Amino acid sequence: MKNKTFLNYEINEAPAFLPKAASKYDKQLLVEEDVLPEILFITSYPPRECGIATYSQDLVQALSNKFEHSFLLKVCALECGNPARTYPEEVRYVLDTNNSAKYVQLVHNINNDKRIQLVFLQHEFGLFHNAEVDLLQFLYSVVKPIIIAFHTVLPNPNDELKAKVRHIVGACASIIVLTKKSAQILRDEYGISADKISVIPHGTHLVPHLDKALLKEKYELEGKKILSTFGLLSSGKSIETTLDALPAIVNTHPDVVFLVIGKTHGGVIKSEGEQYRHSLEAKVKALGLENHVKFINRYLPLQDLLEYLQLTDIYLFTSKDPNQAVSGTFSYAMSCGCPIISTPIPHVREVLSEDTGILIDFQNVEQLANAVNRLMSDEKLRIRLSANSLRHIVPTAWENSAISHALLLQKVAEQAVESDTVTKATPSVLKPHADGKIVLHYRLPDINLQHIKKMTTDFGMYQFAKINQPDIESGYTLDDNARAMIAMCMHYKHTKDKGDIPYIRIYLNFIKYCLQSDGNFLNYVDIEKRFTEQNNETNLSDSNGRAIWALGYLISQRAFLPKDLNATAESLMSQALPQVIERHSPRTMAFVIKGLYYSNIEKKSSLISNHIKTLADRLVQMYRHESEPKWLWYESYMTYGNSILPEALLFASMDTGINMYKEIAKESFDFLLSVTFNENRIKVISNRSWLQKGQEAAEHGEQPIDVAYTILALREFYKVFKDERYKLKMSQAFDWFLGNNHLKQIIYNPCTGGCCDGLEEKSVNLNQGAESTLSYLVSRLTMEEK
Repeated sequence: MKNKTFLNYEINEAPAFLPKAASKYDKQLLVEEDVLPEILFITSYPPRECGIATYSQDLVQALSNKFEHSFLLKVCALECGNPARTYPEEVRYVLDTNNSAKYVQLVHNINNDKRIQLVFLQHEFGLFHNAEVDLLQFLYSVVKPIIIAFHTVLPNPNDELKAKVRHIVGACASIIVLTKKSAQILRDEYGISADKISVIPHGTHLVPHLDKALLKEKYELEGKKILSTFGLLSSGKSIETTLDALPAIVNTHPDVVFLVIGKTHGGVIKSEGEQYRHSLEAKVKALGLENHVKFINRYLPLQDLLEYLQLTDIYLFTSKDPNQAVSGTFSYAMSCGCPIISTPIPHVREVLSEDTGILIDFQNVEQLANAVNRLMSDEKLRIRLSANSLRHIVPTAWENSAISHALLLQKVAEQAVESDTVTKATPSVLKPHADGKIVLHYRLPDINLQHIKKMTTDFGMYQFAKINQPDIESGYTLDDNARAMIAMCMHYKHTKDKGDIPYIRIYLNFIKYCLQSDGNFLNYVDIEKRFTEQNNETNLSDSNGRAIWALGYLISQRAFLPKDLNATAESLMSQALPQVIERHSPRTMAFVIKGLYYSNIEKKSSLISNHIKTLADRLVQMYRHESEPKWLWYESYMTYGNSILPEALLFASMDTGINMYKEIAKESFDFLLSVTFNENRIKVISNRSWLQKGQEAAEHGEQPIDVAYTILALREFYKVFKDERYKLKMSQAFDWFLGNNHLKQIIYNPCTGGCCDGLEEKSVNLNQGAESTLSYLVSRLTMEEK
């Protein structure tokens, strides 16, 4: 086993100023092949009430919710003394930080516990007050790799502080900080190697963005303009700055109410009781603000807290500590879309700009009053700041934070195995996880129809959304309602939920509305139910093919659905079929083949099979014309929805029994997969620039619909060929929605049930339109059948 390093030098024992290590690692481990690797979190933890406790619980829950069969998470809860707390089941150990013997015992437990592979310590100087020596001995005595998250990194350190931090870093495999500024300070002022530092911002909660007026009514604040701040109360929050500014604010906006949310910090209670809160209450009375200030003196459940923030018109963050590295309260406010006025702590300076909020000087009453009055008088500015804040903060959602942490855990575990930091016995314990390496498996989210139902009226499904709110002005399209009918039919097939039937009926009636007397479908309908000029400006061929696919899929579910729905779908298909079989666009033909195949499953029709053969022969002709040894494709370029072309030929083979279709389908599909998959993930053709024969694929610009089409095709190819590679690629493709993409960010929003509209070079398009959300749902339901 290699020794731990201290300030980049290899050492054989802890630094001289530390007591001798308490125990040695017991190499006699029992082999249990079904044991997952464990990560032990050492941190304060609820029901202890402090910011790091809440942070750690959120992180543990996010990792558990995001990944399954990847690792187990256990907690060592930090205590100061022995308060009588009842901890949740994930807490395996409790460490009294004032008791040296407890550190020794914990070292023994960790080093001799064959299940623990990594130790993850949340560090704040206050958690180890007067216990620095015990902490360092502990760190250098543990033989498992250690990751430490520094929640505070103080600038301008003196020699003593610098030495403390460098000693801590020397015992660790990796360091996490929550801001870029903290990373810079560690590098420039403490001399810590950049290779050892990862920046993972404070996580935030995804919220549904509920109606502000309804929330104000719920909390008896209707008709009021709400200012708020929250967090465990202490003088460092400088609440008095806002109270002193309120008279000037109330003079301009007499309907303002300031909410001070949160109980007093436990440490403050111990040292001075409720002295600070009483001083604030006295100031409220002296200034005559009793009707404009409300103290919510309790530790709120998360749901209540997020609702208070969603009803807030302006969030105020007035910390007077210029060295406060990060604020979870500030992050939560941004995640709820609050326009923010804040003092310039390092965390705030990194994420707040003139496009997301307003900065004021520390304890500057006049600046605060002017900023509040300006924002309260400009609703458009508040809306713009809110939207910009959401776009800036969503990448820090706990789901994304979990991905970043899991990737770091995986990296540290792999490095430990490669460098033999863990013993030779450890890998056999961790089977089947690749010799001690952590293998990440994303957990399938629950199926959620919330956003789809929110986007649907009694006429049809809206086309676009602004974040997760329907963009009513965008109107409706045949494309989206055809997709919606397929998705809802799939959901009904899976769940037999009678509540799906009215939605299927809505989407079918919309398709019927779009069918014209000549047998062609129109695509674009405005909110007044009028067909728009866009129908004359756009090629509607694929829309017509997609309608046939939807109708055919409904017909294939005739055994489960009401008879009148099946009769309507058959009637519409018979009216449209003479027109669509004459179309020669490859994707249109593929959509039609899929629809005809589904409609022909139970009631076989030779006429339908002949139509399928006619269209399939056209695709084969295109393939033979364009394909060559290094380009096994139907066109001289690849655009969108590529997977439906080989999938359609596979369906044609299944209907007609013609083996040639099956051979070309497999050959072309395998070629497509070679272009769109690397070893670990999918990367579909960019919508910025189609892939031309003989050229390199463009970077970025990936859309959910292409991932969905790939998943659908992979399922069919797996069913026919029983090739496990197709099944593996299905999971890899679906994981794209969950964060296995080049940004390592979620595309699907589990809070709303919506799916983001695209993956760009440096950001995710947060709008959750119909096409993307339906693409996700179809993919998710397909995963139920794999």
